[in-house]
Amino acid sequence: MTAVDTARPATVGGRRLRRPRGLTAHIILGVSVLISVFPFAWTIIMATNTTEDIYKSPPKFTFGSHLLENIRHVLNTIDFFGSMLNTVMVATVTTVLVLFIDSLAAFTFAKFDFPGRKLLFGTLLLFMMLPLQLAILPQFILMSKIGWVGMLKALALPSLANAFGIFWLHQYIQNGVPDELLDAARIDGAGFFRQYWNIALPMIRPALSFLAIYAFVNCWNDYIWPLVVLTNPGHVTLQVELAQLNVGHTTDYSMVMAGVLMAALPLVIVFSIFARGFIAGATEGAVQGT
Repeated sequence: MTAVDTARPATVGGRRLRRPRGLTAHIILGVSVLISVFPFAWTIIMATNTTEDIYKSPPKFTFGSHLLENIRHVLNTIDFFGSMLNTVMVATVTTVLVLFIDSLAAFTFAKFDFPGRKLLFGTLLLFMMLPLQLAILPQFILMSKIGWVGMLKALALPSLANAFGIFWLHQYIQNGVPDELLDAARIDGAGFFRQYWNIALPMIRPALSFLAIYAFVNCWNDYIWPLVVLTNPGHVTLQVELAQLNVGHTTDYSMVMAGVLMAALPLVIVFSIFARGFIAGATEGAVQGT
């Protein structure tokens, strides 16, 4: 049997046979999509019904007509838009600074040899394995000494040197930015920052897009650190403000779900805008890292 014969699909009676492996893969993907979408769909269902409908047995799986009423209750209970504005500012500033600082550090680790590079990079990998909760107390002491407790800028500083971001961009730059191109730039008189800005950054845009979404979502969803450091009620972020909906002996879960839905919509919009770069960054980085 020739190589051409082995490549032909199996036929019975002149008709192609579908490969069961492909069908199984589609079924698994379909079930995975349903599992992933269900929490968001269930949130919408609860946000459009009343708390009494949520407690029914069996639960109600159809959309209700109380969404606007639940949203109105959210807006009357908490300062939703004020806290959202705080979160947007913090998340945007943090994301921009993370992209700049992490890409600069990753470029240095990946393309320049200096004393102690391996030790520093190994220490960075060690920090990736530590729980973030261990850093809360030292961070709070530092913010207290510099007088930033209660201020929104206290949220951005601890997130700037992101260990995962540096590691991710390091792997991408190491394989995606040719050394020959940097050598040619040095011969032409390009310094460190020009190599970074004019050569490396344009070549790692997919990785930067991935990291931008990752950093923005992490900052948007952060709850513990803002809860600890933001002592000023007028400077709280959205996640801390939403927690106020759960205070009380009886919780209106339909109102809580409406608030959660309102808080998730900006993330859906941001992800929809940058989804192509997000997916390209994830897949290209995975291929280059192998």
